[in-house]
Amino acid sequence: MIYLDTAASYPLLPEVKVVLSDAFESLYANSASSHLLGEQVSDEINKVREQLADQIGAYPSEIIFTSGATESNNIAFKSLLLGNEISKDKKHIVTTQIEHKCVFAICDYLKSIGYEITYVKPNKDGIIEADSVANAIRPDTALVSVMHVNNELGTINPIADIGQACFDAGVLFHSDAAQSFQKTNIDADDLNVDVMSFSAHKIGGPKGIGAIYIRDLRKRHLMPVIHGAGQEDGLRGGTVAAPLIIGFGAAIKYFEQYYSTFKKKEIKEYFLSKLNQGKIKFSENGLNTLGHCLSITLPETDTETLVRNNENVLSLAQGSACSSKEIEPSHVLTSIGLNRELADKTFRISFPLDIEYDSINVLVKEILKHS
Repeated sequence: MIYLDTAASYPLLPEVKVVLSDAFESLYANSASSHLLGEQVSDEINKVREQLADQIGAYPSEIIFTSGATESNNIAFKSLLLGNEISKDKKHIVTTQIEHKCVFAICDYLKSIGYEITYVKPNKDGIIEADSVANAIRPDTALVSVMHVNNELGTINPIADIGQACFDAGVLFHSDAAQSFQKTNIDADDLNVDVMSFSAHKIGGPKGIGAIYIRDLRKRHLMPVIHGAGQEDGLRGGTVAAPLIIGFGAAIKYFEQYYSTFKKKEIKEYFLSKLNQGKIKFSENGLNTLGHCLSITLPETDTETLVRNNENVLSLAQGSACSSKEIEPSHVLTSIGLNRELADKTFRISFPLDIEYDSINVLVKEILKHS
């Protein structure tokens, strides 16, 4: 099977498998326990906390571990807005038309309890422009949320400029960095970000673990999303998932090196050159994209038959993993102007780290066969 869906999830890195196995075997104590084994586990967790903080120019005290980016996004909205952090007369949120679907679900909930949501439209290249965000901010805006890298197009948004607009307006700024972490540079201060979400399985770590960065966390008055016994600064209760966190740490340690080696192969460029050589008609959606991910429309290809005939050969995504099994076309593709027919003929292709040119040749051959 040729796996072409790493934007949904990367396979576990080999180093992560080893670290996970060791952690489940030896670091089984509860990190909240006061005995030696518990303290050892707590120390390992805090090493990863520091490791993640160092990666984004933050303090370890500003990092909270979660079950993944979806929970982190819930914390970013609900804990900040429903706690005692923001004035209760500020009931306006600015986000975008191309966010992850969990953000839409969170906004739908907040709308049901009195919040008003503005959804900023991307430009034709799939980029959220800073001026568009700035123009949407109002005196009653409580929070702005714009993803760093789009999960379908791979486009990189100008987060620093958007963050500056939020700073100038005195509005908190959140960015979902699940797709960008370790694939492009992140510095919380340089990007003017107040809150940021992360997910381990987007960088070859285990599923079920992520994190959130909250600037000046210990000075804030936040509402817990999960009430419990005070774990993670009281923000999300429950026994901390130590082995998964340690696996996350291994992914942080090794992924960047793997990704750097992958980029040198110029797989995306090779793929597009092969399409051109085969005279296959296509269009690439979005500009300024990450090296492993592209959204490609094949207007003259029978994409339905291509997928059906290769279900045991190619792992291809039409839209994101969250929407690819739905009947409705991708909200991201429609937001940049694609109609239903073209959206149905569009693939999000995201390459694994170890992919070889032979696999690309197979993919192109199958596209050619169905074009």
